[in-house]
Amino acid sequence: MSSSEIDSVRALLASRPRPTGLAERRERLDWIGSLSTLPPDVRIEPAEPGGVPAEWSATPSADGSRVLLFLHGGGYVSGSLASHRVMVAMAGREAGCRTLALSYRLAPEHPFPAALDDALAAYRFLLTSGIAPERICLGGESAGGGLALATLVSLREAGDPLPACLWCASPWVDLEMTGASIETKDAVDPIIHRAYLGELAAAYLDGSDPRGPLVSPLQADLTGLPPTLIQVGSAETLLDDAVRLAGKLAAADVPVTLAVWPHMIHAWHLFHQRLNEGAQSLAQVGRFVREHTGSDVNATCRPAGLSLETSHVGV
Repeated sequence: MSSSEIDSVRALLASRPRPTGLAERRERLDWIGSLSTLPPDVRIEPAEPGGVPAEWSATPSADGSRVLLFLHGGGYVSGSLASHRVMVAMAGREAGCRTLALSYRLAPEHPFPAALDDALAAYRFLLTSGIAPERICLGGESAGGGLALATLVSLREAGDPLPACLWCASPWVDLEMTGASIETKDAVDPIIHRAYLGELAAAYLDGSDPRGPLVSPLQADLTGLPPTLIQVGSAETLLDDAVRLAGKLAAADVPVTLAVWPHMIHAWHLFHQRLNEGAQSLAQVGRFVREHTGSDVNATCRPAGLSLETSHVGV
């Protein structure tokens, strides 16, 4: 790891501290996204799957039959197509597929279950559009990772076919915030802290039970979910969310890879053009998606259970 790269990212974040107003917080996350440049060969097209604002991205070599459906982070109250556009497009390039990024409704204007309803509508749109479930990866970052899990649990309960695989980056899956790393990593995580998470959870829950399995999928029955890649930085307050989620998936006989990236901060993927580990983590995602959505003819399935990674080597 280049300490100068991650230190530069930390300094960049410190130069523009998180504001108190909601509109300003949303603008700040879009600003972070604007620090990356969209490659000229990426094609962006607006969409409205199931009535939800979204956008497609694709590179010239993308396999149109394979789709990464992505749910952005932002604590359910911020994040947008703009904030994650470049990162999602790069993940699609690495995976050799199209991406569909969703602009799901945000709290506090639209608390739970609005975001979940939007994610379900978009996934079902893909199915009715002729995209085979075994050619779909569902992905999400931070709150989007928790939302992706809740989406899968809801789909399973409804009897819908599940996607081929799940990618969770820095997932937030416990809105009770009971993980030890909420405290032990507070001093080293420049982005996420307990008080801030409490604000986000209150806005999204709007009185709902924080232990409900569709808001805190760490509490859900995870049986029957598809192979999962979980990526988390060792410097994150949400480290324990990822570790506990991996353990619970493994206990439910779900093939899961937990990749812990030393020294990485929350949502480091967003800085992939400034941070070597960001680019490498997206390459790891690409290999995972290719393996499980049918791109690699010689790919082999992982056995059920937990695979651990503690550095940025590939899956």
